[in-house]
Amino acid sequence: MDLAYQPSMFDTAVAAGPSLGPLDGHVVRHELSRGAWVDHLPGWVLGSDAVLQTLLDDVDWRAERRRMYDGVVDVPRLLRWYGEGELLPHPLLTEARRRLTAHYVEELGEPFVSAGMCLYRDGRDSVAWHGDTIGRGARFDTMVAIVSFGSPRALLLRPRGGGESLRFPLGHGDLVVMGGSCQRTWEHAIPKTARPVGPRVSVQFRPVGVA
Repeated sequence: MDLAYQPSMFDTAVAAGPSLGPLDGHVVRHELSRGAWVDHLPGWVLGSDAVLQTLLDDVDWRAERRRMYDGVVDVPRLLRWYGEGELLPHPLLTEARRRLTAHYVEELGEPFVSAGMCLYRDGRDSVAWHGDTIGRGARFDTMVAIVSFGSPRALLLRPRGGGESLRFPLGHGDLVVMGGSCQRTWEHAIPKTARPVGPRVSVQFRPVGVA
């Protein structure tokens, strides 16, 4: 896929290929309201630009259309869902899912199994405010772990029903994990931006039954 991209000067190139930094003692937790929390670790993936290139070139990205109000509109991003047992397009993603499971399994009580991917091609691609309304996350505490590749975009979070929002710029191998009641008591969004930005791929690891 031919999308203009400006590599990060801070994305460490590793001779042996992309790798993952440590989680223990490095992830910072932000306690939110109503039992929600967010963990954040910038630059967890070292050499993330190499992974991004594989995702841009090798993933069979899919454009979707969804009904909205009285019509059908294009989803403003490209999508790909990898279900449980499906081979992921880069071995680092398989290792990331394993490492995240090992780190969070005592708290989560189960492994991460699926990997949903979104490609934001430029600043016109976005996702509107939303939270879980289907699946187990709409009723029970759970986690969604997101690893970002490419140009940073702002992930915004706000309490469901309105309130002051929080902002996490995510790209270049950054990790964010939304946990506790976050999926049902908070909403999140990736807004459009008029700034010239290159592509960003978001990889979302989820337990079984979490939409």
